[in-house]
Amino acid sequence: MRKTILTLLYLSTPILGLSKGEKNNAEPARPSQTASSETASPAAEDEEDKKGAFSFSGYIDSYFSGNFNKPLSQSNLGLKANGTARVFDQRAGQIALGLAQTVVKYTNRKSEVVVDLAFGPNADLANYANIGTALAIKQAYFSYNITDKWSATIGQFGTHIGYEVIDAPVNFNYSLSNLFGMGPFYHTGLKSTYAFSDRASLMLGVVNAVDGFGDNNRKKGVIAQLYFSPAENWDVYLNGINTNDEDPDDAGNVPEAHYRMLDLATSYQLSEKFLLGLNAAIGSQQYAGTTASKSWGGIAGYANLALTEHFGLGARYEYFDNSNGARALLDASENGTSVNSFTLTGNITLADGHVLLKPEFRIDSYAPRQVGARQFEDSKGELTKNSQSTLGVAFIYKF
Repeated sequence: MRKTILTLLYLSTPILGLSKGEKNNAEPARPSQTASSETASPAAEDEEDKKGAFSFSGYIDSYFSGNFNKPLSQSNLGLKANGTARVFDQRAGQIALGLAQTVVKYTNRKSEVVVDLAFGPNADLANYANIGTALAIKQAYFSYNITDKWSATIGQFGTHIGYEVIDAPVNFNYSLSNLFGMGPFYHTGLKSTYAFSDRASLMLGVVNAVDGFGDNNRKKGVIAQLYFSPAENWDVYLNGINTNDEDPDDAGNVPEAHYRMLDLATSYQLSEKFLLGLNAAIGSQQYAGTTASKSWGGIAGYANLALTEHFGLGARYEYFDNSNGARALLDASENGTSVNSFTLTGNITLADGHVLLKPEFRIDSYAPRQVGARQFEDSKGELTKNSQSTLGVAFIYKF
């Protein structure tokens, strides 16, 4: 499993939630200034701006997931714990640690540096391509504001692709979509963003191999994001990536291959209490030694409703199609498959917003690709079912 995301704004995230694009493109927090009855001189204000400010934040999450199939392996993954039905909430019938995160950030008028460290089982799953101390690095980058409209960022940063993020306090649903799990998690490289206005911007970047700290060949990937706001409270992000991550041969030649994705993430705040979201993606992958590419795709819809100041409900429906077997969503015969998923999640906030409880019900229904093929096991360890239902709760503390 792979993905880390630039998500440092969850301390102020409303109960309705935000799309990934919104968080990735939000303006960095400016240093706070103490109110005074006297007007400070321009020189004093400029000096205060240059000093900048440090911030420290983070969270820890744990969860319990009960599986109505009662799988012998105590796993929500399917295929006797060898599947990919869930991204992080993989354990069934037990209390499990998710992730512990610490974020240190320094910001001033012209620049920002972020060190985002993650520990625990979910950090291992997200940073599988890294080893040693690099395994703990979720993000480490700095940004420089070349002008008021133009900025550049270099280092390891979360992907721009998708609607959901790795950080449990930010997503409304606790379990993650297949679109999240089958897409990239993070990139290492250089990107630059130009804001045409407060309602439109363009990002272009050059990156190493997908989800890797380093690069396995001399070819570089290209990433892009176009943001625009067609109307007030409506945000649209068109995202893309094109790269070749195949290993070179003994002579150093990189074979013809590609990994490509086009992604749409959009959200519309219909009212103060009601938000709608949509994520759709198509991908194509050509492996070394082949002449044809394989495709995959999916779509997910979101509806979040704040019933009170401290309680909200959110529903997500998703269809993900990997019938061509391009990604890791496979059946028992290792052929590609497709899945329909529905998730209903409650959000309860306590302790002035520091404690989040997320009770959640989810059902995943897989399409049988051949007679007798089954995706999920029963209490005896036999693959007898093509669907699973889980009911659980996530416990999150953020600071």
